[in-house]
Amino acid sequence: MPEMHFLVRWPDGSGQRCYSPSLVIKDFFVPGQSYPVAEFVQRSRTALDIASERVRQKYGYGCGHAAAQLEEIERIAAQFDNRSGVRVTVEAFEE
Repeated sequence: MPEMHFLVRWPDGSGQRCYSPSLVIKDFFVPGQSYPVAEFVQRSRTALDIASERVRQKYGYGCGHAAAQLEEIERIAAQFDNRSGVRVTVEAFEE
């Protein structure tokens, strides 16, 4: 299963290298595009759930790394809940 990383820039300027066990993440994000924080979290959740399900179909169990990545994204995003107009930028994909 081809895994990949997607590089993001949070509203506070910090960067993060996020993991996906599948290339499906490319169906949900465009490098250089920014997304409202809530939308970024929702797209991440959907993409990582699909990726984990692909792992389950192939190996018989979901991807723990995808679940952990989603938890980390949700934890960081919560820091920006009270800020309006903040966005997350997807900077690049690494395959």
